[in-house]
Amino acid sequence: MEVEFLKNFNLRMKKLGSYALICKNSMFKSSWKNYGFNEDYEYLNLIFAVLLYIMEQSLKDENCTLDDIAVFIDDINSKYFNKSLSFEQCKNLGEFIVNTILCDDGKVMYFKGFNFEDREYKDIHISFIGNKIVYINNVVKRTSYYLTDEGYSLLLSTLEMENNLRLTIHELIFKMHLEKATYDRAVEDIKSIFNILRMQLQKMEEAIRRIKENALNYSVEEYSDLLQGNMESLQETRGKFKNYKEHVDDRIKELKEKDINIKRLDEKELDNLKYLGIISKYLTRTIEEQQKILNSHFNLKNIYARELREISSMAIIKRFNITTEIFDKILEDSSKLDAIEKVFRPLFNMPIEKKYNLNKSLQYQKVIKEKEVEDDELISFEDEDWEREKEEQARRKLLSYKEALRVLLELICDKGETSLGEISKIVEENKSLKEILIPKVEVFREIIIELLKGKEIHIQELREEVSATLQESGQLQFQLNEVLLDLVEEEPKLAHIKTIKADKLFNNEKVKFSEVSSEKGKVKSVICSDVLFNIS
Repeated sequence: MEVEFLKNFNLRMKKLGSYALICKNSMFKSSWKNYGFNEDYEYLNLIFAVLLYIMEQSLKDENCTLDDIAVFIDDINSKYFNKSLSFEQCKNLGEFIVNTILCDDGKVMYFKGFNFEDREYKDIHISFIGNKIVYINNVVKRTSYYLTDEGYSLLLSTLEMENNLRLTIHELIFKMHLEKATYDRAVEDIKSIFNILRMQLQKMEEAIRRIKENALNYSVEEYSDLLQGNMESLQETRGKFKNYKEHVDDRIKELKEKDINIKRLDEKELDNLKYLGIISKYLTRTIEEQQKILNSHFNLKNIYARELREISSMAIIKRFNITTEIFDKILEDSSKLDAIEKVFRPLFNMPIEKKYNLNKSLQYQKVIKEKEVEDDELISFEDEDWEREKEEQARRKLLSYKEALRVLLELICDKGETSLGEISKIVEENKSLKEILIPKVEVFREIIIELLKGKEIHIQELREEVSATLQESGQLQFQLNEVLLDLVEEEPKLAHIKTIKADKLFNNEKVKFSEVSSEKGKVKSVICSDVLFNIS
């Protein structure tokens, strides 16, 4: 199995490792209870609030000391969290979050991510915040904290962008990588774009399902946001992806011609050719996905309009209680029965689906129960009798296989080479012969299939195979090889057979056998492909 999708897996694990390390450093810490944070969701919300404050200060290029963090915690606690904390406790809490949770008490933080290219776990260094020395009013020396690249990546990943904005951003990055010819990165970009479009399509399908279940559970705001977002993204990117596809295909053609006519491609160019092939494939799938979204767009509009129309029409229908409005009033005044047809006539306006044959109702009907009583049957519940009867049925069925194969071989031997169509003409004129050849449809079908599977059967090879193999005595299942050997040895007419061939005739007309019975007791006609038989 190719694992191309696992490329750069350790980079993906870096984002996951950021969450994992924060949870690891914060959970099961008894210090939280000292500040009144007893539940995990409470202190996780506070940690990310502090991280956002540090990011805000970093973006404004302002100092962010422990005193500033303490003021921030004191402010949001008094307004939102409402914990009984003094300013000194807020300062200690800020120091605990920064030094213990985010910096792991000064230790270098690593998370192990598996590298599928090197087949081993590798340490991924993660650091949320950095620090620098600053001087307050050019006098007081303090430590100021700022957000690192990992910290920015963590916080930006927690805020979901709109689908059309995400698609636009990834499309711009993809365009940049194509222009710079960094095709390995462009592969990841186009895969991300395809995943975004696939999620949009799944969102459309989920909306259609919800509307079909109950249109009232799907708000107009959700409907308009979904359609507007999809149409905007399609309008902005549909033409661009077609241009990218043409550009990539031209580049692939250029590299292939260079490989054939000018010189052999070097290793880097071969890698680029491979990446361009992947990009071309995903661009094709991306364009197809956009077409599916467009089709779902119109499908959603039609379904939503229809469901709302049906709901509005149901509201117009006047409902009434048949007991109080009809039954009770008739009990009070029976003369109202004269007008009862006006109530029930609409119920019979629809056409009746099932047809009723009046002639059948006038025919004399036989009493089936009397016949069942007359025909008594003795049933035995002994295990031995049941096993004996089962074996007898199997023997009779095996004998029918043998007789059917015998008749078939004799008909072929008469001419040496014949087709199933010619055999059908012979047996249609001789009903008794047809009953032996086709005792049941299933029996005849299995014989023909076994002959076709063998294609060319050599009797001598069968004899050697049987003599070299230990056979179970008393087998009651049809085995073509064994039955063939028995017939060749028992029947003088078939003793000369050395080879049997069977091939389908695809160009011939279908062969029809009329009035043949099946194991279920049904009599029907059977149509099958023609087969050419040859015996030598």
